[in-house]
Amino acid sequence: MREKLFDSEAKVMEIIWARGAISAKEISLIAADTIGWNKNTTYTVIKKLEAKGFIRRDEPGFICTPTVTRAEMQKKEAVSLLNKVFGGSRKALFSALLEDEKLTESETDELRRLIEKR
Repeated sequence: MREKLFDSEAKVMEIIWARGAISAKEISLIAADTIGWNKNTTYTVIKKLEAKGFIRRDEPGFICTPTVTRAEMQKKEAVSLLNKVFGGSRKALFSALLEDEKLTESETDELRRLIEKR
């Protein structure tokens, strides 16, 4: 998974992740309804996702199956953001995320548990 997932590709991947194996036709109908895309735009993005290895295409029916999980992509994108914007500093990332937002006690407890678990 060396390729970057662009915004348009992420929108299609969200549809696929939510439904698992799904036909390109169904993806295009959902994208038309939720994003306002036409069929050609959706099919172009699907082909890019296939070329990058994010999905597998099976026949009959042009069935698209994710080859990368949402969790894998989230981790990759988080590491990319960490390195690109925060110079690899987790402390700087968390400071930026927590600076302006008040956390509930349960959120604070959950974050503490996650840190202690490491």
